[in-house]
Amino acid sequence: MAIELNEPALRNARALVRGGDVVRDERDDWSEAAPTPDEENAFIEREGWTEYSHWHLGVDKSEDRETKGAYSFPFGDFRRVHRGGVIAGESRAGQYDHTEIRDALKALLELIDADSD
Repeated sequence: MAIELNEPALRNARALVRGGDVVRDERDDWSEAAPTPDEENAFIEREGWTEYSHWHLGVDKSEDRETKGAYSFPFGDFRRVHRGGVIAGESRAGQYDHTEIRDALKALLELIDADSD
């Protein structure tokens, strides 16, 4: 399992933040805000795998790109970036030594927080 930073997802997240599509919640809020498996399936059915991938900062290129197992570190609800999801992902990425993803999430959090000033 070689999880890498998903650059298109990072570009998507930055664009959403710059466009104001952000929920400024806390880490503990993410467990309630994160999409359910049924919501994920509906999104994939409607928008496809490429769009689904744009909501996850981690990608395992050894996995089939048309499976949920290929994607990790979600940061939003398919409409907006959630600050709580970014914080949770940053912590988890650090815990599992995914430093590039951790650093990208940290920078994204800084962008969110700077935008709220």
